[in-house]
Amino acid sequence: MEIGIVNPALRLDAQGITGLSRVWYNLGEAALMQEAVRRGEGDIGRGGVFLCRTGRHTGRSPQDKFIVREPSVEPHVWWENNRPMAPEAFDRLHRDMLAHLEGGELFVQDLHAGADPAYRLNVRVITELAWHGLFIRHLLRRPDREELAGFVPDFTIINCPSFKADPARHGCRTETVIAISFEKRLILVADTSYAGENKKSVFSVLNYLLPEKGVMPMHCSANHARGNPDDVAVFFGLSGTGKTTLSADPARVLIGDDEHGWSDRGIFNFEGGCYAKTLGLSAEAEPEIHATTSRFATVIENMVYDPVTRELDFEDDSLTQNMRCAYPLEAIGNASPTGLAGHPRHIVMLTCDAFGVLPPIARLTPAQAMYHFLSGFTSKVAGTEKGVTEPEPTFSTCFGAPFMPRRPEVYGALLRDRIARHGVSCWLVNTGWTGGAYGTGRRMPIQATRALLAAALDGSLERASFRRDRAFGFEVPTAVPGVDSALLDPRSTWADPAAYDAQAARLAAMFTRNFEQYAPHVGEDVRACAPRAA
Repeated sequence: MEIGIVNPALRLDAQGITGLSRVWYNLGEAALMQEAVRRGEGDIGRGGVFLCRTGRHTGRSPQDKFIVREPSVEPHVWWENNRPMAPEAFDRLHRDMLAHLEGGELFVQDLHAGADPAYRLNVRVITELAWHGLFIRHLLRRPDREELAGFVPDFTIINCPSFKADPARHGCRTETVIAISFEKRLILVADTSYAGENKKSVFSVLNYLLPEKGVMPMHCSANHARGNPDDVAVFFGLSGTGKTTLSADPARVLIGDDEHGWSDRGIFNFEGGCYAKTLGLSAEAEPEIHATTSRFATVIENMVYDPVTRELDFEDDSLTQNMRCAYPLEAIGNASPTGLAGHPRHIVMLTCDAFGVLPPIARLTPAQAMYHFLSGFTSKVAGTEKGVTEPEPTFSTCFGAPFMPRRPEVYGALLRDRIARHGVSCWLVNTGWTGGAYGTGRRMPIQATRALLAAALDGSLERASFRRDRAFGFEVPTAVPGVDSALLDPRSTWADPAAYDAQAARLAAMFTRNFEQYAPHVGEDVRACAPRAA
């Protein structure tokens, strides 16, 4: 029995999936929620949200992600950063997953990845869980009926949380596996109910395919000025650094909160929705995101709620600090209806500095921007990856190493060329700690970060007075209206300035050691941006 909109020529048996009891094709939000509740996958919450838990996996499993080592990709993949899987092992995994699915019930969503039709990827997502279908329907872009009638998938995801891989048989690390075959155009996901693996797998595929087309894939959020889609700002950053929060500015138009491409025509959103962290979320600080947590069909992951009233608890992180909500872009009142815009005027690199050393904002030269893009310094925030329980300082090149199949210099060269071609202003923004390291200091006030970004994007910050940072060499404003000047000098926020100097020296040394791997691939101007002891 098959229900929903489907091209009859594209049944699942064409992909080797047979013997199923039922297949649900391209169900809408209400029907997916109905099926999810029927199957005991979650509850309906206040406002018609869907409340669910992801089990023992409350974040991504980057150590269990693999790329199949096939002849066509062998020379191009950054194998030091990506775990290889033998083609034969992938084939066994595929066969065993298909056998496991026989007699079961599946949900299929045919979706687009990419707002620009010239670079769009057709993705068929096949899931065991109805709510995974709802999640990915929010996060990717939904074709219209005419597009569905002629839909042919470029890539297929088969997501089977109930299947446990065998490391000896399937060439993986544990029972959990996320494996990408570029030659078969197939992604297999097993033994994890964390829905974010679906969207990040698509991002990884685009990160491999698009550079060959001259398009820079970016782990960033983006917005543009109201009435001017050519006044664009992009915000690079890992999860927890503020990409979603800072791009959802009611004074600007939201293009997207996580993944974009930058082509010769401008930027375009890969996705059709947002995936926002909800820990500490408030209607006062983030009214539009907060409103989505009582909007029909929003997916609420791993939040504690009252079993009687279904009221959400935004402070209880007993399940995970990585509790989230997933919703379509149209849930944000100022979201772009097209997901398209012009070339960026501003690039903002977001870092969550758990050392408490970096200033809340700094102006970067093009060479410094290249240095910090390749460095990708930040802190992994608790819960975003399995096993991360408190902020961990880390270097994640291109602000997205887990999703980068190619060497970082490929993405760095694309960024360098676009900064030069379009005269982009570049900024480094610290949303991490001030007044001390994690455990001693406090998080940077969000109001101050918003004020500094507003000044950067409207051009007024360019007219401020700046000082040159002794350790890192970038320029830091000394006074900005609406911002406590003490915040602009991190050293002055520490109780012990000598302790700050020692911490800054340690961080500078970490930058230098980390950058040694990229030094042979960049020019002298970029190498000269290495920090020194304060």
